Amino acid sequence: MSNFLDKAKNWLTDTFDRDTIRDVKHLMDTDQKLLEESFFQNLDFGTGGMRGIMGVGTNRINKYTLGKNTQGISNYMKSVFPDEKLKVVIAYDCRRNSKAFAHHVADVFSANGIQVYIFPELRPTPLLSYSVRHLDCQCGIMLTASHNPPEYNGYKVYWKDGGQLVPPQDKEIISEINALKFTDINFDSNSELIEVLDESVENTYLEKAVENVDFNLSAEVKKNLNITFTALHGTSITTVPQLLEKAGYKNLQLVEAQSEPDPDFSTVKSPNPEEPAALKMAIELANKQQSDLAIGTDPDGDRLGIAVRDKQGDLTLLNGNQTMVLMTWYLLTKMKQSGNLKDSHFVASTIVSTPLMKVLTEAYGVKYMESLTGFKWIAKLIKDQPNLDYIGGGEESFGYMVGDFVRDKDANTAILLVCEMAADLKSQGISVYEQLIRIYKEHGFFKENLVSLVKRGIEGAEEIKQKMKDLREHPLKEIAGEQVVLIEDYLTSVAKNMQSHESQEIDIPKSNVLIYYTENGTKVAARPSGTEPKIKFYISVNSTLKDVSEFETVDKELDSKINAIKSDLGLTE
Repeated sequence: MSNFLDKAKNWLTDTFDRDTIRDVKHLMDTDQKLLEESFFQNLDFGTGGMRGIMGVGTNRINKYTLGKNTQGISNYMKSVFPDEKLKVVIAYDCRRNSKAFAHHVADVFSANGIQVYIFPELRPTPLLSYSVRHLDCQCGIMLTASHNPPEYNGYKVYWKDGGQLVPPQDKEIISEINALKFTDINFDSNSELIEVLDESVENTYLEKAVENVDFNLSAEVKKNLNITFTALHGTSITTVPQLLEKAGYKNLQLVEAQSEPDPDFSTVKSPNPEEPAALKMAIELANKQQSDLAIGTDPDGDRLGIAVRDKQGDLTLLNGNQTMVLMTWYLLTKMKQSGNLKDSHFVASTIVSTPLMKVLTEAYGVKYMESLTGFKWIAKLIKDQPNLDYIGGGEESFGYMVGDFVRDKDANTAILLVCEMAADLKSQGISVYEQLIRIYKEHGFFKENLVSLVKRGIEGAEEIKQKMKDLREHPLKEIAGEQVVLIEDYLTSVAKNMQSHESQEIDIPKSNVLIYYTENGTKVAARPSGTEPKIKFYISVNSTLKDVSEFETVDKELDSKINAIKSDLGLTE
């Protein structure tokens, strides 16, 4: 009898409720492959916590896998904070079962004597991150699967600094969880320890966001900016309109059909603002209303997509690297103009993001710091550098964080920053798109492209593992005719110069990431996703832009170069 069948049979005991037992029996009788997929492994924590398909089984999101995690965290909290009053705050998004899951989690924490604060209805992830420190909690839980398809849900774990779990807490908690049996879960809630939050926490969060992005623009300048916004059926409808109103942006149109929370995301193929199709309705409304910006967020309100008017006046979606560069440029420029830039300031980004972030930041005489993919690592940089002051930073996957009052990517505050920048530039007769080209002219034209290969199931996981193994054991010597000069392997923490054959240690936590650099500054990174069944390839190329009039020509040249690299690596879509 195979291991997965043994595990499935354990779910037929009276530890589990009748519906769960019925569903497991049904799988046993009708679909052995799906049964294996559901039980062959335990869900792991990735860059964004634990995320997976909902259903019965150890490899699925359900009351029992979430309960076991929560029991393990409860045990761990008691061991590391023995003399403190233990407190946790919980929020949830618009997905199927999110509210029920949040209350199951609250039951387990309270059953273990831990004070629970829970939001009364769906709220965005950055508000949860803020609330951990605001309420002086040791832990926070967000029930969300971000922009994954409707069948997914997930569980993000935040620690007392407001950032997501990082070493050593993540591995210690996983060890605690793995030592438990499902019979160890205490679901007997203590209602006296569960408090439903009022609006005060949210109001202070919105005030902090305005405070962090206040550049003294006049009411008239703000009024002249025309904004179209879509929540893509998610949580940010509860915060973005309120935040923009509070900051003085009155000229806002909502995509009403996407303002209603909907776990099926019925108007989009994918609720991911990284994909142009997700903002189709927003762009249509923005064109009708002659808006300057069309903005959308993912379901849990931490990622943002921005469409701006290009040189022809058409709305075009900026990629995450472009948005991040523009926001960083604006923060640095305004702080320099006000004389507030200090030696202690720093900007952060990730190892797979555009190299332009480093070039731009250092041009302002400010420290640039790099981390692994995932905002938990940027939050860790802030925690580990108490003598430095974080300005802002982001990652290529459409996430940005302004200031450190939140310790995760925050679409709410980032949207406000984009609006400030756009309004300010418009008052000077400059479009956001024109400003991006000016940055390219001054600091170098960097262009990026992401290829995500989806590999589902057990076979897919093996394919991803083999692809990374091949890239390590048979390293590329050339990429599209350019000689490889440096290979960084974050799994072995070794950077090897392919010309001198000298090696250096990489002072960043280990991760399954490989980065190739060529003689012309081309950068190609490969990494398996921590939360989705994908292997991702990040391509960055660059050139010089002597004059803004050359933009279209150089842009096409860089596109051709990217296509040549994709073809050479067999990544053509």
